[in-house]
Amino acid sequence: MWAMVVKEFRQLRRDHRTLALMVVLPVVLLIVFGYAARFDVDSIPTRVYGPGADQVQRLLQPPFDVDRVDTGGTRADAEAALRDGDVPVAVVTTDDGATLLLDGSELFTANAARAALAQERASAGGPARPVDLQVDVLFNPDLSTSVVMVPALAGLILLFVGTVITSLGVVRERQAGTLEQLAVMPLRPRDVFLGKIAPYFLVATIDLAIVLTVGILLFDVPFRGSFPLLALGALLFLFVTLGIGVLISTVSQNQGQAIQLALMTLLPQVLLSGLIFPLDSMAASVRWISYLLPLTYFTQISRGIMVRGAGIDALWPPFLFLAVLGAVIVLLATARFRRDLAPAPARHHAGPAESAEVAA
Repeated sequence: MWAMVVKEFRQLRRDHRTLALMVVLPVVLLIVFGYAARFDVDSIPTRVYGPGADQVQRLLQPPFDVDRVDTGGTRADAEAALRDGDVPVAVVTTDDGATLLLDGSELFTANAARAALAQERASAGGPARPVDLQVDVLFNPDLSTSVVMVPALAGLILLFVGTVITSLGVVRERQAGTLEQLAVMPLRPRDVFLGKIAPYFLVATIDLAIVLTVGILLFDVPFRGSFPLLALGALLFLFVTLGIGVLISTVSQNQGQAIQLALMTLLPQVLLSGLIFPLDSMAASVRWISYLLPLTYFTQISRGIMVRGAGIDALWPPFLFLAVLGAVIVLLATARFRRDLAPAPARHHAGPAESAEVAA
């Protein structure tokens, strides 16, 4: 039995992927949950518009963090700032009073702003306001969780299909030996890459359509933006996820290794992309990782288009990042395929004269 235990330990030591999954991943999850698993928002970027902006700005207390005061601005300017995702909170002042506008697509920030305002109103020692702030929630008036979760879950499904299913499918062909047959066929690595991801691209597209249809019909999720623009964002995001899946398959020898690597790429994106925990509540030492993850940008695109009706003028940064990341991933996956599909050196076969000489 002791020999069996020693053998298992040696085998585990040689399996670096399993060792990383057992040791490194729990440590990463502990750090992530310790610094990122927070629903409270300590600082709320706020803009103040209207003739009384200067006076209201001086009365706003933390967590409201005023980053701009526009005495000539109107409610239309404030709504545009919220729709474009510039800030989650804006105050509009008029001669009749002041209104606090909240971006309902930023669920936790909106709840934190309402709670802070209610606490300040209930505090007897709080500063007196010249006008009473009326609260108006835009884009998601009921602050429904499903309205902000369904667009993000669409990205999670695309990520699962593109990363896990694609990697498993390609590794299955590697184990079956069909990839070796492609090496002798007149196909370029780019053609092989596109041919491999085409079926999974179709499946992911169907899944996206189903999720959005069910979300709109069953959960009353609005769709205020442009469908072609969302389709473009999904296309870019799919190229990234499918490329990651193919990359995982090229460094995996079996499906078990592919699942391990896929999980190690999935979990950080689920936890740090803003899907569950708001980015503003994360510590700066962890938040920077979020801006390296493709799901972070697709979540911004899907929520911005569906819930707020934002256009390309406000969402071009996440589109640009996905385009650049997709190009890099596709080039890397194609290069890996070129190496895997490279024909093995031809063996030297002895001719008849050489055979006769050997026989002699």
